[in-house]
Amino acid sequence: MRAVLSKVKSACVRVGGKTVGEIGTGYLILLGVTHDDTETQCRKLADKLCSLRIFDDEEDKINLSLDDVGGELLVVSQFTLYGNCKKGRRPEFLNAARPELAIPMYEKFITLCREKGYHVETGEFGAHMEVESVNDGPFTLIVDTDNLK
Repeated sequence: MRAVLSKVKSACVRVGGKTVGEIGTGYLILLGVTHDDTETQCRKLADKLCSLRIFDDEEDKINLSLDDVGGELLVVSQFTLYGNCKKGRRPEFLNAARPELAIPMYEKFITLCREKGYHVETGEFGAHMEVESVNDGPFTLIVDTDNLK
């Protein structure tokens, strides 16, 4: 699994002009799933992202966690995180999981975050979405389960 996490002051996602997910302070997580992802990777990623300490404390040091700031999550499916641009000018997406695997992994990730007690909003899997965010910092991380211990 691969995620692009942005620390945000607010974020929302719209489908067809209608807001389907909206948060205040927290993380906007763009989530990609590949063919061999399992519940183990899903759990590993949820554990890592939800435990990061990337919010500023009173001394402007990044010491505070999502829990410390009462943060929320907006999770948006993003198959293009597995796009390959090596050849030609049009990316190919053969490394992105098909919906029959990607949807359960996406939903499992959301469930795991909710089980940790976080308020989680989502986009709509497979829909054309407009994602809007007010990034804080900006502070953005790319996290891949292949690179986690």
